[in-house]
Amino acid sequence: MPTPNESIQLTLNGEAYAIAPDLTAADLVAQLGLSGRRIAVEINEQIVPKSQLAATALAEGDQVEVVHAIGGG
Repeated sequence: MPTPNESIQLTLNGEAYAIAPDLTAADLVAQLGLSGRRIAVEINEQIVPKSQLAATALAEGDQVEVVHAIGGG
């Protein structure tokens, strides 16, 4: 986890979360161990298509929601 002087703060699933500057949404998904899983990512109330995760930079104060599908029946 980055130190406070070299990080930006965002909200991840309702909780304060610090990340390294210049992280993309795809980097965050990988950091959370969710790469390759069926997930949906929303940043500031906008759904980000999976094809755009690597091109979507995260910024100070972003509100990020990451949800993943859980099989069941």
